[in-house]
Amino acid sequence: MKIFLFISSLLLFSLLLFSMPYLPHQPGESMKLAGAGSALQTDQEQLKLGEHLVITSGCHDCHTPKKMTDKGPVLDYARALSGHPANMPPPDVNRKEMEQKGLIVTNTLTAWVGPWGISYAANLTSDATGIGNWTEKQFFTAIRKGKYKGLENNRNLLPPMPWDMYMNMTDKELSAIFAYLKSTKPINNVVPAPDPPVTATPGK
Repeated sequence: MKIFLFISSLLLFSLLLFSMPYLPHQPGESMKLAGAGSALQTDQEQLKLGEHLVITSGCHDCHTPKKMTDKGPVLDYARALSGHPANMPPPDVNRKEMEQKGLIVTNTLTAWVGPWGISYAANLTSDATGIGNWTEKQFFTAIRKGKYKGLENNRNLLPPMPWDMYMNMTDKELSAIFAYLKSTKPINNVVPAPDPPVTATPGK
């Protein structure tokens, strides 16, 4: 009887063993999973660094529209980093007088009037009207060389964009900022083209 039970158990074990699906072990599978987790953590750290640099470098000051409150203008985070609103008129000032006196004025920090004419803060969101179609190389060119849209043959960036200060950021910092901007909520906003000065440049 004991022999019969032993043989039955052995047959049952063999049946279960051979009926199980074959799952081949893939070499390095554990390492791949660990690597993916590490890459995800690195991406998150890069985005956090980029967000930190965008905040501490004052990017919101010019590139985020403002809302007027009883305490003065505050950042409108619903339109964060979307640049000068397309439907907002430029500052209502005597441009000729401003340019001749070399004065600079702004009403919302998204539009600036000075001897260079009128400049408008760009859309930095991930939308196609912002930097959604940019490459990292374009971003580096814009910041390091002060070129509009990061294209070598384009015009220079206009004041008050302090690219000549930001150009001193490290590659790691600029990459982090670019990665963060590409992760932002896309906001469709076509920023107006800059207006040239109304008076001739002295000496020309």
